Amino acid sequence: MSIGPGLAKAALAGRVNGRLVDTSHRIESDVELAIVTDKDADGLEVIRHSTAHLLAFAVKSLFPEAQVTIGPVIDNGFYYDFSFKRPFTPEDLAAIEKKMAELAKQDLPVQREVWSRDKAVAFFKSIGEFYKAELIAAIPAGEDVSLYREGEFVDLCRGPHVPSTGRLKVFKLMKVAGAYWRGDSANEMLQRIYGTAWAKKEDQESYLHMLEEAEKRDHRRLGTQLDLFHIQDEAPGMVFWHPRGWAVWQQIEQYMRRIYRDNGYQEVRCPQILDRSLWERSGHWENYRDNMFTTASENRDYAVKPMNCPGHVQIFNKGLRSYRDLPLRYGEFGSCHRNEPSGSLHGIMRIRGFTQDDGHVFCTEDQILDECVAFTEVLQRVYKHFGFDQVIYKVATRPAKRVGADALWDKAEQALFESLRRSGCDYEVSPGDGAFYGPKIEYSLKDAIGRVWQCGTIQVDFNMPQRLGAEYVGEDNARHVPVMLHRAVLGSMERFIGILLENHAGALPTWLAPVQAVVLNISEHQAEYAQQVALNLQKSGFRVESDLRNEKITYKIREHSLQKLPYQIVIGDKEKAANLVAVRARGGEDLGQMSSDAFVEMLQRDCALAVSGHTA
Repeated sequence: MSIGPGLAKAALAGRVNGRLVDTSHRIESDVELAIVTDKDADGLEVIRHSTAHLLAFAVKSLFPEAQVTIGPVIDNGFYYDFSFKRPFTPEDLAAIEKKMAELAKQDLPVQREVWSRDKAVAFFKSIGEFYKAELIAAIPAGEDVSLYREGEFVDLCRGPHVPSTGRLKVFKLMKVAGAYWRGDSANEMLQRIYGTAWAKKEDQESYLHMLEEAEKRDHRRLGTQLDLFHIQDEAPGMVFWHPRGWAVWQQIEQYMRRIYRDNGYQEVRCPQILDRSLWERSGHWENYRDNMFTTASENRDYAVKPMNCPGHVQIFNKGLRSYRDLPLRYGEFGSCHRNEPSGSLHGIMRIRGFTQDDGHVFCTEDQILDECVAFTEVLQRVYKHFGFDQVIYKVATRPAKRVGADALWDKAEQALFESLRRSGCDYEVSPGDGAFYGPKIEYSLKDAIGRVWQCGTIQVDFNMPQRLGAEYVGEDNARHVPVMLHRAVLGSMERFIGILLENHAGALPTWLAPVQAVVLNISEHQAEYAQQVALNLQKSGFRVESDLRNEKITYKIREHSLQKLPYQIVIGDKEKAANLVAVRARGGEDLGQMSSDAFVEMLQRDCALAVSGHTA
């Protein structure tokens, strides 16, 4: 096989029989070969991996006493953890990034070397790299290890890497954070330097612009600015909902309640705390124990529910079920608690106490496909109503730690693949990412600035119903175990609200806005009329407030504009005399004078989704 000079120059790595290798890899027999360039996803990963090593090289050049540990690729970039006697400063980061650029410009060859394990351990100990020596010592005795050399810097890595440092042209260091060695709080706190790297400058600029937009849209900032919610140390990972935030919650919950009703779900409610024995039978105690909050009373152990499914099975089990009852669909706005590590908590996006728009479908094997296809259609419509048009589909298959026979997992996975094919959806496969009790489809949506959020899911479970004794009488008068479909459209209500806030930059659509309009008087002469206008709008079913403070109208308009309200109604002497209202739309657009009835009709059109009860 011959490779043209253009492709040879562009090559970053290769793929030999499906395995990524360096461009220096020797081919000594017939193979299936693909050249990896910066246009390939694999090529971008190689660039980022190599840039992580360039970062470590630069740090060691500037701070020889620093010890290197690990430096993997992550979404949109990389990081490297260092042990260093003092915190890295912003000035240090600037110097490190400058040094990286210098080393890249030198176009140093990046060469792979294979050493014996013991030689590598001795080498890294001799240069004071004790963390690296510890990592290598964990490799089985007698095995060789792969090292990469660029200039004077040598690092452990399986590769592959770019042929030379000159191929690394577009990168930026982002921040420093703390990270425990091996993720264990009993170990030393290391310093983690994060960076981003790209094939093209314009790609990096686009990414950095997205980060700027994301910072402006941060739901934590908006939650404070719009007076929606807060979190405090006395309840880590739990949310205090303020009146306006709870108004948003209620709009979403009532909307989803209509979705339940119109798609054949019966709403149920289960206890928050259940006996340990139930969690043992369901498999959670063995497979999920570390994430559960537990308690005890009168010599009995209990767990606060991390999910709703075992409770729904208990409802199914009360009474003799027939095949004629299936599919049987239960829905619950179920309050759950999970003992997430404190370091992973993030606003209302990642919390310990949350509510799911949860549902479970008990059905026969023959009904799985129809149920999955119908669910995908409903989910697509719901997302569109909330302003999301792009949905990404992934099938997460069996993990290593799981319950149930492989034959049942085969059936469950094939059912999910076929349901998406029938729905006309392109999908990806996430090997090993399924729940311990069954595979799932993950539905992710893309927001206004291109970020992807995994929200919905449907999981096929042959295992839990059997473990918890669920049965129905079949057409043959014999007892059968139903299939259980676990499904959620929004996922965590809290997280979905956070996603909505960031997607809309706090300017929620009128039907969702906590306050849809505010009535402002120019002077005290219009206070009574303004108050009456607000009251009439409230009686028409709208969320309307009045601001009758003795402040300049320009001040009040500016203040409420910062609250991102859809409409402001300004009342002056002319409006009062003519029994009209002057309306300003969000963004400052002057809609002019109109009657209160005309404004009500406009609000009704704007809120058609919520007011008319229209559902997916």
